[in-house]
Amino acid sequence: MSDPATWDLTRTALLTIDLQNDFIHPEGAYGRAGQTAASIAALPDRIAPLARAIQARGGRYFSAQFTLVPDKDGEPLIAPHLKQLRPFLAKGDFAPGSFGHTLVDTLQPADFVIEKVAYSAFYQTRLEYLMRATGIDHLIVGGIVTNGGVASTLRDAHLRNIETVMLTDGCAAFRQDVHDATILSLGTVTHQMTCDDAMGWIGGAA
Repeated sequence: MSDPATWDLTRTALLTIDLQNDFIHPEGAYGRAGQTAASIAALPDRIAPLARAIQARGGRYFSAQFTLVPDKDGEPLIAPHLKQLRPFLAKGDFAPGSFGHTLVDTLQPADFVIEKVAYSAFYQTRLEYLMRATGIDHLIVGGIVTNGGVASTLRDAHLRNIETVMLTDGCAAFRQDVHDATILSLGTVTHQMTCDDAMGWIGGAA
């Protein structure tokens, strides 16, 4: 893997996974169901400076957002395993254009929003098209959950020979031990650094 210090920041994008109101805002689907974690709630404030810094250096900010596509009756098209895992999900949750689907205010604006219907931001989405169209070669990745959307996206990038940086404190899970184990397991497929280290790298780049 090449040293991120050699990356052209104008060809680098921050990609956040699922940092949207239905996951994070108290009035979102997870907040209403009491499914919260302090480590997750802290992410937008930690990542926002990076979003602004990469945009200021000519890079891009992509926000991938989990989506439940409404059927003709408005009921969400939801995978059986997810319905079993999260039975509180209901009509209108994670629907395109809704408050819950929207990127949290702290991280606005993203340059592009990518709707995704599964864990990975690459699976059946326009992410690769947007990368090609905007000249992006490398990704800095954070978001939720570490062992779900973040891990799946990083592994899919690795399979595509897209080099990445994983923000070790810019992602979170509902359990710290799961977060820690996932970071350890991903060490061979991605660079890893803290948000502060990434800010130093982006701010100090020539």
